[in-house]
Amino acid sequence: MGRSVRPPGDPAAEGVAAPLSQLERDMAAQIHLAGLPPPEREYRFAPPRRWRADFAWPDDGVLLEVEGGVHRQGRHTRGAGFEADCEKYNSAELGGWTVLRVTAKHVRSGEALAWVERALEGDR
Repeated sequence: MGRSVRPPGDPAAEGVAAPLSQLERDMAAQIHLAGLPPPEREYRFAPPRRWRADFAWPDDGVLLEVEGGVHRQGRHTRGAGFEADCEKYNSAELGGWTVLRVTAKHVRSGEALAWVERALEGDR
């Protein structure tokens, strides 16, 4: 598998959480307003791999990935990006994590929040 090279000063390369997209901000607000435990951001769940999850609840074994650009043929829906995501998510599942993948539709409808609540309650 090839690895993408990040430019110097890239927050993700430096171990700093990347800025939230609008969709991630919306999801974070829903999580907060629902009174759920605060998640960790840009959580490295499989060191030494550099894979990160958008949101994570390590004590509960739950990862949440907010997938943007699904209708614009974004990175997550094209060839190599899609294959890399398959490797990442399957490795997380096999490592014992519950992986939730959501789109803008799921965030806006409240489905994403409902799934997070169920996962944190242990309904897997």
